Amino acid sequence: MLKLIGDVLALADGDEVTWAIDMTGGEPALLLSLLLAHDQEVLYIPGRLVNRAADGYRGEGKTDARDAYVIADQARMRRDLRPIRPGDEAAIELRLLTGRRADLVEDRTRAVNRLRGTLLSMFPALERSLELTNVGPLKLLTGYQTPAAIRRAGVARLAKWLANRKVRNARSLAEKAVEAAERQYTSVPGEKTIARLVHTLAEEVMTLNEHITEIDKLIEGRFREHELADIVESVPGIGAILGAEFLAAVGGSLEGFDSPDALAALAGVAPAPRDSGKVSGNLHRPVTYHRRLQRVFYTSALVSVRCDPNSRKFYDRNRAEGKKHVQAVLALTRRRVNVLWALIRDRRCYLVAPPVTEAA
Repeated sequence: MLKLIGDVLALADGDEVTWAIDMTGGEPALLLSLLLAHDQEVLYIPGRLVNRAADGYRGEGKTDARDAYVIADQARMRRDLRPIRPGDEAAIELRLLTGRRADLVEDRTRAVNRLRGTLLSMFPALERSLELTNVGPLKLLTGYQTPAAIRRAGVARLAKWLANRKVRNARSLAEKAVEAAERQYTSVPGEKTIARLVHTLAEEVMTLNEHITEIDKLIEGRFREHELADIVESVPGIGAILGAEFLAAVGGSLEGFDSPDALAALAGVAPAPRDSGKVSGNLHRPVTYHRRLQRVFYTSALVSVRCDPNSRKFYDRNRAEGKKHVQAVLALTRRRVNVLWALIRDRRCYLVAPPVTEAA
């Protein structure tokens, strides 16, 4: 890779070189590190933007060479592309850990959906009675899957079996399971195989829960070591996980954001105008934005309405003006971008009642 960089710089013959890439992590990590270490300007072009821009070029085929040409041509023409800056070590680690956590959560969602579908095909009443994301029902399914097995066990024996495995409200869960079993006396074809699949999927979901718990501890520990952790976490609704995702998204600092408007644009909470001719003030949701960063601000805004009086007051005022729930939450989300940006700029934590400055 060093030879590649040297060959490109030699071709430039002293002229300024700009590099462009449509990925910021994973495979090109080493190349990005080398470019940034050699003080090269690197621009980031989102893959969605590249795909849309490619429609304006001649030809319908898709090859790596054509994509490279489109990326280079867009980097040459556009002036709104975001440069890639070296992030601090903590932000890089948080980006890796939060990315891994997102993958595990997606895997768990898929496993839970498969478990629901499989159990529904054999024992619909039990599927309706259980919340399959909780530990107790999952442990129940590792030992008992069919209506006949649950009826044979009975409430007392099933409650004792669950209690021995430290399941909360074991008696209540056992009663729900037996009640569901009493409503079905018919066996479906392939019941034994389906029961084995339910057992396997339940264990898979429990294993994924354990992995998520472990990585949550790693994320929390690394997040609290960051210099901005106390400031970010002081904002109501932002905990260790959302705070880590925020730091990972912005690269560990706000040096690349001249104003809260720039941060809001990246988070996708600033409306984009779509004016044409005599039509003005036509605002729409932006297409290109950082989805995880938007999730941080939107999710924390939802939580803050319940736990922060200032956020609740702002939300209620927007609702009184006639805005719908989602519109009011989005307005609060945009407001919180300004608040967090100012807190980090001033290096101070959030206070419900800000200090009053006395007149001289």
